[in-house]
Amino acid sequence: MKDLVSIIDTKKYVGKTVKIGAWIAGKRSSGKVAFLQLRDGTAYFQGVIVKAKVRDDVFILAKHLEQESSVIAVGVIRKDKRSKFGYELDVINLELVGESHDYPITPKEHGIDFLMDHRHLWLRSRKQHAILQMRNEIIRATYEFFNDHGFIKIDSPILTDTSAEGTTDLFETDYFGRPAFLAQTGQLYAEAGAMAFGKVFTFGPTFRAEKSKTRRHLTEFWMIEPEMAFMHQEESLEIQEQYVAFLIKKVLENCDYALDALKRNKELLKKYTKLPYPKITYDDAIALLKENDFKISWGEDFGSPEETFIANFFESPVFILNYPKEIKAFYMKPHPVRKDVVICADLVAPEGYGEIIGGSERAVELDYLEEQLKIYHLKAEDYEWYLDLRRFGSVPHSGFGLGLERVVTWIAGKEHIREAIPFPRTLNRLFP
Repeated sequence: MKDLVSIIDTKKYVGKTVKIGAWIAGKRSSGKVAFLQLRDGTAYFQGVIVKAKVRDDVFILAKHLEQESSVIAVGVIRKDKRSKFGYELDVINLELVGESHDYPITPKEHGIDFLMDHRHLWLRSRKQHAILQMRNEIIRATYEFFNDHGFIKIDSPILTDTSAEGTTDLFETDYFGRPAFLAQTGQLYAEAGAMAFGKVFTFGPTFRAEKSKTRRHLTEFWMIEPEMAFMHQEESLEIQEQYVAFLIKKVLENCDYALDALKRNKELLKKYTKLPYPKITYDDAIALLKENDFKISWGEDFGSPEETFIANFFESPVFILNYPKEIKAFYMKPHPVRKDVVICADLVAPEGYGEIIGGSERAVELDYLEEQLKIYHLKAEDYEWYLDLRRFGSVPHSGFGLGLERVVTWIAGKEHIREAIPFPRTLNRLFP
């Protein structure tokens, strides 16, 4: 098997005989020629078998192969301008590795519930394959960006003894006779990391038990959460927009085949790499919405219609700054001249994709945080370790959280977040 060549690398072997391990994604024949759509996990391309150029048993095998049978194909790579991939394989030998019969996902239309029930197989399809290739590139680029900017990755716990943000939307489990919860964020632990290392990021699974059925929500998802000591909000916003633009650039550079498979508008994505991103305060956003006939009052959070309008108004990702204190987490820094807002920002993506980043400057005054815990009805003893960060060398610090699946959904141009993760967990889905 070490001699196998990946389809994505076949451009290096034009005119040479190669061996490829692949699955049959589809086939057609015209009497004396069989055309096999081959996929090997890196890309798709076509194998052409001419009856007169192969043994009879090879041609018979090719004509009778069913969808998703696995094979070893031997042949010569040649350029082909008619092919979307640009290359084809002139097959000279074919070996059956694993048979497949009555593959359930056929080229016809299937309902989303059927496809999700067969998610373990749906992953093999061309578009799902492309989405998850892009997800992988975004993950790879994340590590590159933060490593290049002097960040250290720390791993926050998945099991915690309390809520990080005062919510009751948590998954509870038994922890040797006492309650524990699946983490909804790694942020508080990232703050501890920032006090030790200066600039850190966490990257791991997070869990929200809110009973939401929207196309933007999962109950299990992945978050990238950087935290930066000696940094105010304005500097954090620069890091955020640089990071998002970097992710888009890397997808454009390294996922061309996947973008084509999804028919994503590359020129539109290029527009989103232009910095700086526009900024609008919450106050001005409310005024803008009212001017355009939205029924919304100051103090209300924005939903999908409001976020979509604001981002499309600017035709760009846009920061919405300084939300009302009452609708944000207890740890956010209060505004220096206003008691009703906090120093925070959400980054909202255009085309109807909504919030992809939430961040803030963190409160550093011990007295203020102790009072906030009371207001949010949180037990001070559960947060003693967090308050220690303010007792021993507190410094200005800022951070943010980016939802991986929301960013994948946006960059891929997909409608629903459930396709941005290999095996989605939603309100009504825990299988497969």
